[in-house]
Amino acid sequence: MVPLDRLEQIKQRFEFIEAQMSQGGGDVARLGREYSELRPVVEDIRAYLGVLADLEGAREMLADAEMRDLARAEIETLETRLMEMERKLHLALLPRDAADARPAILEIRPGTGGEEAALFAADLMRMYQRYAEAHGWTFDVIEEQESDLGGIRELVAQIRGENVFARLKFESGVHRVQRVPETESGGRIHTSAATVAVLPEAEAVDVQIDPGDLRIDTMRSSGAGGQHVNTTDSAVRITHIPTGIVVTSSQKSQHRNRDIAMEVLRSRLYDLERQRVDSERSANRAAQVGSGDRSERIRTYNFPQGRMTDHRINLTLYKLEQILGGDLDEVIDALTADAQATLLAEMT
Repeated sequence: MVPLDRLEQIKQRFEFIEAQMSQGGGDVARLGREYSELRPVVEDIRAYLGVLADLEGAREMLADAEMRDLARAEIETLETRLMEMERKLHLALLPRDAADARPAILEIRPGTGGEEAALFAADLMRMYQRYAEAHGWTFDVIEEQESDLGGIRELVAQIRGENVFARLKFESGVHRVQRVPETESGGRIHTSAATVAVLPEAEAVDVQIDPGDLRIDTMRSSGAGGQHVNTTDSAVRITHIPTGIVVTSSQKSQHRNRDIAMEVLRSRLYDLERQRVDSERSANRAAQVGSGDRSERIRTYNFPQGRMTDHRINLTLYKLEQILGGDLDEVIDALTADAQATLLAEMT
């Protein structure tokens, strides 16, 4: 049973926001976001309360001998509908991650495996780029260091769109690949890895950074093999001295590079604080899929068998080519559903 007092509180909050917006009061942008979030939930609440009322009416009909059979059939139908609606409402009322609607910073770095790991990191970059394109998101590369064979030594990208972090937050961790490397002439299967980090983009108000804690260096932008992209000192490297975090941006505009690097630095510091709060709240971070540890192996891409396995939820799909082509929704939906099921279990 869904707590009726909780449903009434949500309805009252929604009606208050409606009244505020109609009068043009308050922070219009903030109220508009909350209104959009609450509207589908309130529609579900009203439908649920309507079925509850119908069920009460059907039970009253049991007292009438002539209507009893019809009432029993109606009760059975309504109780089935009520169970479905209750589950939907429970999901809608789950605690929300405040960062879900934010853009994300995607970071990919090769792990064990040398040049093959760098090539796999490039495959992952293209996978996320295609996934972003399929969802109408923007995918802007902030920093990219290529290897000699066209792989990636480091990638930092900004992804913007609707619910980006909500869809990508379970991608953080170690991704492993098993295949015959392009660099291997003997035809033996090798195992390589790359690390993915997905950070919610922080706003200036989220993180206060003391300018005295920063060391800012300018340097020449360089491409694959160390060749200079241009002859001006346009790249910016910012070091956050207290944490040792180093951020680099190598776009053409030095002024823009400073802004971009600060955005990434804020996001990394914001993510550190989120991890600290999460670990204090729950030692095993049970409310998330996996531990969220970036060193945790989360997924294996096996080329000889054409399969992808997500080890956190024991999901195996034999559609590796489609997944690497950006078809990630089935995996992400399964991870999201598992996280929701864990939260529901904790609430009951």
